[in-house]
Amino acid sequence: MSGHQDLDRQIEMLRNCEPISESEVKALCAKAREILVEEGNVQRIDSPVTICGDIHGQFYDLKELFKKGGDVPETNYLFMGDFVDRGYYSVETFLLLLAYKVRYPDRITLIRGNHESRQITQVYGFYDECVRKYGGVNVWRYCTEIFDYLSLAALIDGKIFCVHGGLSPSIQSLDQIRMIDRKQEVPHDGPMCDLLWSDPEDTNEGWGISPRGAGYLFGSDVAQQFNDSNNISLICRAHQLVMEGYKWHFNETVLTVWSAPNYCYRCGNVAAILELSDSLVRNFIIFEAAPHDLRTGPTKKPQPEYFL
Repeated sequence: MSGHQDLDRQIEMLRNCEPISESEVKALCAKAREILVEEGNVQRIDSPVTICGDIHGQFYDLKELFKKGGDVPETNYLFMGDFVDRGYYSVETFLLLLAYKVRYPDRITLIRGNHESRQITQVYGFYDECVRKYGGVNVWRYCTEIFDYLSLAALIDGKIFCVHGGLSPSIQSLDQIRMIDRKQEVPHDGPMCDLLWSDPEDTNEGWGISPRGAGYLFGSDVAQQFNDSNNISLICRAHQLVMEGYKWHFNETVLTVWSAPNYCYRCGNVAAILELSDSLVRNFIIFEAAPHDLRTGPTKKPQPEYFL
């Protein structure tokens, strides 16, 4: 029983934006690995579930999300990646979600985003934050090892396909995703990379070159073909800032959900989460950034080039 008491205490600390000790992070990641290693590349989820997009270390806005969507474990959640980088509190954000995963494994699903990567986190803030808060690289190392175990996608009621980025020209079927060896750093190209990096392109058909330098742009014909051949009604993804919090593409066959309000503390966007009922009835919840009086300031001002 003490295991749960320990976890509940850690969750309480993390909910207050207090970092847990390095040894606790190590133990938490070891437990998380045991759970995540059992999950498939395409993790099956039953409705009802609430779908969330990028969080990017915006801890106080994550608390706002839980205020609007309900707390774990009362609400089932699916987070579509990009937990870390850019915001001030990537450590607390990722560890809180991971602690929830260990405490309530059937209530929360975490899939991998393109920022759940050693290389990307060394550029966009998570690495520096770990070193600043813990005085060394160990916590970053424990967390990035866990990134390798996160599922690449999720499938809700066999009908709604959820992935961080989008589709890949190398993937026609869900079985091809199930065949990938995901337990590795995100590759620079190939199917695993594409799932985490690609974007829908509203103006073109077919495949296009992505301005991101990884993944592809895919058109409505590609999305329709994928949905038809896999008997899917919707592709749900995150990865792209949407000022209104969510955006439909291609005649409602693809949906972008974005859950980081006032992104980078300056974009002025609202955020959204999508509640799906047990009969897959959709309800979008829109929310704004947490009010200033609920935040504590960053321990160190980010460098100006940090957000570019």
